Amino acid sequence: MKALARARGAAAVRIASAQPDALTRERMRAAFARGDLATWPYGEAYAAAASDPATLLPGARSVVCIAIPYATPVPRERRGYGRVSAYAWSADYHRAMRAQLAAIAAEIDALAGGAVTRVVCDTAPLAERAFAARAGLGWIGKHTSLIVKGLGSAVFLGEIVTTLALDADAPLRTSCGSCTRCISACPTSALRSDGTIDATRCISDLTQRRDAIPTALRPFVGTWVWGCDLCNDACPPSQRAGRAGDARFSPLEAQTAAPPLGALLALRDAAFRRWRRTAMGWRGAAVLRRNAAVAMGNALDRADVPALAEALRDDASALVRGHAAWALGRIASPRALDALRAAQAGERDPDVIEEILAALEPWRTAAALHHRTP
Repeated sequence: MKALARARGAAAVRIASAQPDALTRERMRAAFARGDLATWPYGEAYAAAASDPATLLPGARSVVCIAIPYATPVPRERRGYGRVSAYAWSADYHRAMRAQLAAIAAEIDALAGGAVTRVVCDTAPLAERAFAARAGLGWIGKHTSLIVKGLGSAVFLGEIVTTLALDADAPLRTSCGSCTRCISACPTSALRSDGTIDATRCISDLTQRRDAIPTALRPFVGTWVWGCDLCNDACPPSQRAGRAGDARFSPLEAQTAAPPLGALLALRDAAFRRWRRTAMGWRGAAVLRRNAAVAMGNALDRADVPALAEALRDDASALVRGHAAWALGRIASPRALDALRAAQAGERDPDVIEEILAALEPWRTAAALHHRTP
């Protein structure tokens, strides 16, 4: 099985027992109870399913766990451009990984003389990192990602659940020790020292949620318009692994790795086609426009004011208009404040009106104090 996987391009492969993982189930239940996963549309039932491979394939006895590195060279940061996590700037990895796993699974089925497998790649309830750690594929770091020796944590994981009884590998005894670099690198304090994460504070989660990004967290998003690599990039094993990831996961094109913020804020259906081919496409164009507005608000570039003012005035999405208002308030140039006041008169959505008023409030207060000064 391992030879088949390596021949099909797996960089690392190990095998775990498919026995239910009670510890993982309890950890996931506790995370849901704490609210760490509040933006996920799941709950305790998901924890039960994800910790038991037999939910996916009745009679499951083994899980073949596969890792492929995806960290390719990072584009140079430039003014006016956003940042995208390395996992998302190529053609959608789900399709590439599923095709690769399906080819391996087909060979296993052929050798077994019948259908004995099911392929999983972030598309079905399975605690991928937990089973990969059980197999000794790597260990779960303090950033909650799996760290594979020699590859680091910038890896795609995939699994082939099978009814075959395969010899299971032993877990690694490696750990992160006293290293806390990933925790220190997280600007939102999403990572905790006990190895848990408040996903509602994670920049990657913030850029993917469908509703408004909490106001207090927006400044910490920086210019990330999809995902975040800060904790992975701070991880010493990932640094030692370098950026020699699988070439299939190189940027699809320059814009998908470092999108011009102005073009992203103006993104509409025709131009959205290129984004549909990546892992960014599933949330829709409005979410990317919202993220572009937040990035502009954090870049504090007055050259972005006309584009933000146009978005506040004309964008069909109240979500985008509200975040454009926030960004204009952050820039707070005379032209930005004029755009907010002009939009206030014609806006009808209560959430957007609230964003406009909040953006103007500091400057109303400052003006009032100025007039009262003798």
